[in-house]
Amino acid sequence: MHASWVTLILPLVSAVTVPIPLSPGNAPSVSGNLVSLSIEQDRWLDWVGNVTRNSFFFNTLDNLVSLTGDAPTIRIGADSEDHTNFNPSVPFIQQLFPPPTTTVPYPEATSIVAGPGFYKGAQFLPTGTGVTWGVNFGGKNLTAVFLETQAILAAFASPALANAGITLDFLELGNEADLYRNNGLRSSSYSISQYTAEWITFATNMTRTANLAGSDTRIWGAAFAGSSHTSTDFSPQGIFANNILTSEPGKFINTISQHHYSGSFCFGSGGLLQDLMTKATIRSNLSSFIPDIQATQSHNLDYVLGETNSYSCHGAPGVSNTAGAALWTLDYALFSSQLGISKVFFHEGIGYKYNLIQPETLTRSTLDGSPLATPLKPHVQPQYYAAIITAEAIGDSGQTQALEININDARIAGYAFYENGALKRAVFINSLAFLKSTTTNRTSTHLALTFSGTGTKPTTFSVKRLVIGHADDGSGLTWGGQTYETADARVGGTATSETGTVAAGIDIPATQAILVTFN
Repeated sequence: MHASWVTLILPLVSAVTVPIPLSPGNAPSVSGNLVSLSIEQDRWLDWVGNVTRNSFFFNTLDNLVSLTGDAPTIRIGADSEDHTNFNPSVPFIQQLFPPPTTTVPYPEATSIVAGPGFYKGAQFLPTGTGVTWGVNFGGKNLTAVFLETQAILAAFASPALANAGITLDFLELGNEADLYRNNGLRSSSYSISQYTAEWITFATNMTRTANLAGSDTRIWGAAFAGSSHTSTDFSPQGIFANNILTSEPGKFINTISQHHYSGSFCFGSGGLLQDLMTKATIRSNLSSFIPDIQATQSHNLDYVLGETNSYSCHGAPGVSNTAGAALWTLDYALFSSQLGISKVFFHEGIGYKYNLIQPETLTRSTLDGSPLATPLKPHVQPQYYAAIITAEAIGDSGQTQALEININDARIAGYAFYENGALKRAVFINSLAFLKSTTTNRTSTHLALTFSGTGTKPTTFSVKRLVIGHADDGSGLTWGGQTYETADARVGGTATSETGTVAAGIDIPATQAILVTFN
């Protein structure tokens, strides 16, 4: 089905010039799995399956593989990684959960005993998936580290995983150790020097157990909840200053992981949706890590956001689970790439409000914990569309560079995508929140496209739109006329395409994202 973009008639309140370079210059390369997933370790098997594959979750990942050729990288860990122990006599997992609350309807397990089948569940991931697995450091038990590491290695050496090309890319020792001094896992005076010395002792055990010297598996360093950006407290600079990299296990660190949330809902102080979506907020939030990224790259190490999402403690109701959060996710991931962040791992847990994917039937509300009259079947949430759009924008060339377009507008963000040095596509995001409560007409912004530099200037383009009813809608989005809100997570509906000319430009309504493919 074809339609002309000019048929979209909305009141224009602004027009903005969009200057797109025809060549990428030194723009960063982006991998097809820029958007990856961090999964809460306790209910990991609910995601992938234990005896048989969770086909719904598999399909959500496979959709992305089909667009880029790269499987999203999966990190398994987070809070529950520091409450996990191994027992070979447990087939899969035994665990204890605290009661649900209104604020946290699906809490993390406080005690987890994993068996061999827990780790072998990785066999149900798409072929070629790389995995990062978190090991318990919070428990401060060397035997636990040894047993967990052994079990993880045994699982990945099994024929089921080896034949599928599913690899253990990284081990991670401990989750958010900078919070140990607040949560009782260490003393209130726990310092970066104490942490580094302790980490070296435990990681030596882990690396020798895993024989990292004879394998391709490496280590994520840091994995802190925040950063002091100094060499005297918890930060990449802090562990570097305490000589972590010259230690025996430190030589296996080739990636530094940072955790980041845009705010907190842990104590009921939800943020406003427009605040989350705002272009300037996204940039100020992420730019604070530039010193850490630069310090990391000065040691020739990779830098990832190993756990991130909108609001901590599983998200804010009516914010994290909405269409507006999809636009935040898209801008957040793409802007991260501009700062030298190679992958962005959006955190997921069963029933969490900020999930891209809900892979299992839910019996209580994710928003307030109340019982559901009708169980909620597996489904994707609005943020999943951001992963799809990012994948389509990057494509499957394996040679894509992304460059933020300098647009002088507080609500319009844009990114150009190049393959082998040639301009191919662009993503534009209008982050002005059009809410159910908005009483004025929905507005639209006109994008006047201009080009600079050497290269062939495109004259026409095709467009796909992420059409959203309201920023605070929890469902009902369409991407190019199609939906991923299906029973099996495979795309449904009839695709629609629009065409336009560069001379005429293009309009983008409030609360919408578009992918422009240049001809």
